[in-house]
Amino acid sequence: MDKPIGHCHCLTCQKAHAAAFATTAGVLREDYRWLRGEEKLSSYQSSPGKLRHFCAICGSQLIAARTGQAHFIVRVASLDQDPGARPAKHIWTSHDRPWLTCD
Repeated sequence: MDKPIGHCHCLTCQKAHAAAFATTAGVLREDYRWLRGEEKLSSYQSSPGKLRHFCAICGSQLIAARTGQAHFIVRVASLDQDPGARPAKHIWTSHDRPWLTCD
Protein backbone atom coordinates (compact mmCIF):
# COMPACT_ATOMS: atom_id res chain seq x y z
CA MET A 1 0.00 0.00 0.00
CA ASP A 2 1.33 3.39 -0.99
CA LYS A 3 -0.62 5.28 1.65
CA PRO A 4 -1.44 3.97 5.13
CA ILE A 5 -4.71 2.27 5.94
CA GLY A 6 -7.11 4.64 7.65
CA HIS A 7 -10.71 4.98 8.69
CA CYS A 8 -12.53 7.80 6.86
CA HIS A 9 -15.47 9.24 8.80
CA CYS A 10 -16.55 11.81 6.17
CA LEU A 11 -20.27 12.10 5.43
CA THR A 12 -19.79 10.89 1.85
CA CYS A 13 -18.12 7.66 3.02
CA GLN A 14 -20.79 7.17 5.69
CA LYS A 15 -23.51 7.43 3.06
CA ALA A 16 -21.72 5.39 0.36
CA HIS A 17 -20.93 2.52 2.75
CA ALA A 18 -23.95 2.81 5.08
CA ALA A 19 -21.47 2.70 7.95
CA ALA A 20 -19.84 4.94 10.55
CA PHE A 21 -16.62 5.00 8.52
CA ALA A 22 -14.91 3.39 5.54
CA THR A 23 -11.51 1.75 5.84
CA THR A 24 -9.30 2.81 2.94
CA ALA A 25 -5.72 2.81 1.69
CA GLY A 26 -3.98 4.37 -1.27
CA VAL A 27 -2.35 2.18 -3.90
CA LEU A 28 -0.34 3.54 -6.80
CA ARG A 29 -2.17 3.03 -10.09
CA GLU A 30 0.81 1.18 -11.59
CA ASP A 31 0.80 -1.26 -8.65
CA TYR A 32 -2.91 -2.09 -8.97
CA ARG A 33 -4.53 -4.58 -11.31
CA TRP A 34 -7.82 -6.43 -11.47
CA LEU A 35 -7.53 -10.21 -11.30
CA ARG A 36 -11.09 -10.76 -12.52
CA GLY A 37 -14.50 -9.10 -12.64
CA GLU A 38 -13.47 -5.71 -14.03
CA GLU A 39 -16.27 -5.96 -16.60
CA LYS A 40 -18.79 -5.98 -13.71
CA LEU A 41 -17.71 -2.56 -12.41
CA SER A 42 -19.97 0.43 -12.40
CA SER A 43 -19.18 3.90 -11.10
CA TYR A 44 -20.58 7.27 -10.15
CA GLN A 45 -19.09 10.68 -9.46
CA SER A 46 -19.58 11.31 -5.74
CA SER A 47 -17.93 14.74 -5.81
CA PRO A 48 -16.30 16.75 -8.59
CA GLY A 49 -13.40 14.75 -9.99
CA LYS A 50 -13.93 11.69 -7.77
CA LEU A 51 -15.30 8.45 -9.18
CA ARG A 52 -16.43 5.65 -6.88
CA HIS A 53 -16.28 2.22 -8.50
CA PHE A 54 -18.48 -0.60 -7.25
CA CYS A 55 -19.64 -4.07 -8.26
CA ALA A 56 -22.75 -3.75 -10.41
CA ILE A 57 -23.87 -7.21 -9.22
CA CYS A 58 -23.61 -6.95 -5.41
CA GLY A 59 -23.10 -3.19 -4.92
CA SER A 60 -19.84 -3.47 -2.94
CA GLN A 61 -17.73 -0.32 -3.06
CA LEU A 62 -14.28 -1.37 -4.30
CA ILE A 63 -12.09 1.59 -5.24
CA ALA A 64 -12.28 5.33 -5.78
CA ALA A 65 -10.15 7.50 -8.02
CA ARG A 66 -9.61 11.23 -8.26
CA THR A 67 -8.72 12.81 -11.57
CA GLY A 68 -4.97 13.43 -11.73
CA GLN A 69 -4.05 11.47 -8.60
CA ALA A 70 -1.30 8.86 -8.88
CA HIS A 71 -3.16 6.39 -6.68
CA PHE A 72 -6.47 4.59 -6.27
CA ILE A 73 -8.32 4.58 -2.96
CA VAL A 74 -8.91 0.92 -2.13
CA ARG A 75 -11.77 -0.14 0.16
CA VAL A 76 -9.77 -2.41 2.44
CA ALA A 77 -12.78 -4.37 3.73
CA SER A 78 -13.35 -5.63 0.17
CA LEU A 79 -9.97 -7.45 0.10
CA ASP A 80 -10.00 -11.25 0.30
CA GLN A 81 -6.52 -11.48 1.82
CA ASP A 82 -4.77 -9.70 4.67
CA PRO A 83 -2.88 -6.71 3.22
CA GLY A 84 -0.21 -7.07 5.92
CA ALA A 85 -0.85 -3.65 7.44
CA ARG A 86 -3.24 -2.27 10.03
CA PRO A 87 -5.19 1.00 10.21
CA ALA A 88 -2.96 3.87 11.32
CA LYS A 89 -5.35 6.82 11.45
CA HIS A 90 -8.90 8.17 11.61
CA ILE A 91 -9.81 11.13 9.40
CA TRP A 92 -12.85 13.42 9.28
CA THR A 93 -13.88 12.41 12.80
CA SER A 94 -15.57 15.80 13.10
CA HIS A 95 -18.32 14.22 10.95
CA ASP A 96 -19.00 11.44 13.46
CA ARG A 97 -22.65 11.00 14.29
CA PRO A 98 -23.50 10.47 17.96
CA TRP A 99 -25.79 7.51 17.22
CA LEU A 100 -22.95 5.63 15.47
CA THR A 101 -20.28 5.87 18.18
CA CYS A 102 -19.59 3.20 20.74
CA ASP A 103 -18.15 3.48 24.22
